[in-house]
Amino acid sequence: MHCRPKVMPAVVHPTKCCVTHSFDEVIVPHIHPTHTTNVNHTLYKHQHYFPQTASNVNEVSNQQFNCGGNPPGPGFPGAAAPGFQGPAGPGFPRQGFRR
Repeated sequence: MHCRPKVMPAVVHPTKCCVTHSFDEVIVPHIHPTHTTNVNHTLYKHQHYFPQTASNVNEVSNQQFNCGGNPPGPGFPGAAAPGFQGPAGPGFPRQGFRR
């Protein structure tokens, strides 16, 4: 004998609701242009120099005085040569011995 299983009627349960979420990534490019201007500054400092030199001049003056009496003779220290008139030129009045 051959036996067939008995099949019962299906029991239907209430529908279970499930929600799934799917995500897509969408890239929206936003372009913010930037321009950089490099400004190079050059400052020329003009330095002026005024070199100066100095020199010294030593001026010597002599005066001869006849303090009376006869002047000492030639060869005596401090004696004037015969006919001595003294220095002459700007700032030097002509002078000499008076007898």
